[in-house]
Amino acid sequence: MSKSIDFQTDPSQYRHWRVEYDGPVANLYMDVDEDGGLFEGYKLKLNSYDLSVDIELADIVQRMRFEHPEVKVVVMRSGKDRVFCSGANIRMLGGAEHGHKVNFCKFTNETRNTYEAAEDDSGQKYICAIRGACAGGGYELALACNHIMLTDDSTSSVSLPEVPLLAVLPGTGGLTRVTDKRRVRRDRADVFSSVEEGVRGKRAQEWGLVDEVISNSRFDATVDERAREFAARSAKPDVDKGIALTPIERHFDAGGVHYSLVEVAIDRDARTATVTLSGPDADAPATMDEVVAQGADFYLLRLARELDDAILHLRFNEPEIGIVSFHSQGDPAQVMAHEELLLANDEHWLAVEILAYWKRLLKRVDVTSRSLVAVVEHGSCFAGVLSELLFAADRSYMMEGEFEGDNRPTATVRLGAGNFGRYPMGNGLSRLETRFLGAPEMVEAARGRIGEPLEAEEADEAGLVTFILDDIDWEDEMRIFYEERASFSPDAMTAMEANLRFAGPETMETRIFGRLTAWQNWIFIRPNATGEDGALQRYGTGQRGEFDMRRV
Repeated sequence: MSKSIDFQTDPSQYRHWRVEYDGPVANLYMDVDEDGGLFEGYKLKLNSYDLSVDIELADIVQRMRFEHPEVKVVVMRSGKDRVFCSGANIRMLGGAEHGHKVNFCKFTNETRNTYEAAEDDSGQKYICAIRGACAGGGYELALACNHIMLTDDSTSSVSLPEVPLLAVLPGTGGLTRVTDKRRVRRDRADVFSSVEEGVRGKRAQEWGLVDEVISNSRFDATVDERAREFAARSAKPDVDKGIALTPIERHFDAGGVHYSLVEVAIDRDARTATVTLSGPDADAPATMDEVVAQGADFYLLRLARELDDAILHLRFNEPEIGIVSFHSQGDPAQVMAHEELLLANDEHWLAVEILAYWKRLLKRVDVTSRSLVAVVEHGSCFAGVLSELLFAADRSYMMEGEFEGDNRPTATVRLGAGNFGRYPMGNGLSRLETRFLGAPEMVEAARGRIGEPLEAEEADEAGLVTFILDDIDWEDEMRIFYEERASFSPDAMTAMEANLRFAGPETMETRIFGRLTAWQNWIFIRPNATGEDGALQRYGTGQRGEFDMRRV
């Protein structure tokens, strides 16, 4: 599995999903084309999925927010008879490289997080209407919805059969959502996760695995009725028309990826990707009507979409790049002005969506398993929302004083109101609160400097950067950092970074990603699962896996 993976799609290219819009209700049908897998060697039978299915789902969820803001309720259904979704395709998992499996699980959970948060962020509530078998990752699709409805018949059930069938476990948020979100009793969750056939009918409702169980004869009518009820009670403002998410302009070459506002320069020998963000090329619009008119070309939306695509490209298509180095160039005042327009109009539907998108994008940066460094050079525009990248990075370096022959404006960092809670991490805290967990007074001191162009010494005193360097030390210190970082074990770096990035309180989200990192990195390389005689390799052959029975 080595071909380049493209995360851009649109409704004209969908092979696995279809959407029917009916005013405030959208019906989303999972109808997987079994011949539409991303790679050769398997068929996506029984509504099983691989990354291609989830790329489409992620696109649908995003377009639902921007192109169809009139939607208040989304009903997720199956387009197949007698099966809702059988989960991640086992042949795909058995044949995929380890890194692809882990990144696949991470991306699928980011997609689930997105629609799980849609009610709080956008007022769009997701209902899962289950008819037929709903197993493994299929039930994880349901768990991320706000309301689960199950038909009461002999073929419809919910299950997490990974443990008995595959020698792995529902690590893409399955177990965590069962216990943390749905509050299922631990003993019942143990039983549920140990039986292949799952749980049906009233027991599923009694145990808290679903919200409603309805007779088969009344199921469709009750689902439609419930969707209309939820839509009628929704506090989401009525919006007549959204904006079009037009294709992202980009081109690839041997040196990297080039967008209109993002440059990704790849040095494979140094195992480093330099990601440079450009500031706005025009003043901020005066009103939200102008933002709507600009649509996907509005600076902060265009930049977010391009950076999002770049991060996913690096994750999946450049696995040996160990360091992502963030740079920026532009007018920080213009960046601030664009963000301040959104913050000042944070009840406008499009401002809400763009700000929420930046929240999701920055969370994607947080959980990207690469060493992240932010470099504040002269002429940079780390201001407002872009300064969040400084706090997301594992380290940051900033130019101090004049550099011979460099006529760019002096390097500064500017904080905005959004840095103080608008873009929380998975732990529920802002990145500044997480940074200063042991010194909350530093957060309040920083709040008092909103809008100030802080030069190197001031940024250092405020704790906003890791190191400040003058022109004498800059080149040597930066070279040493990159060479040293690239020489470390990637496994040690992934583990260290995952441990350090989420200080503070645990949440369902941090537990999901923390457990995902540990479980999938460990279990997916164990011979009990992926060895020649492991359960993943023998699945479907009629033979059970052979296990090394020693506990580790």
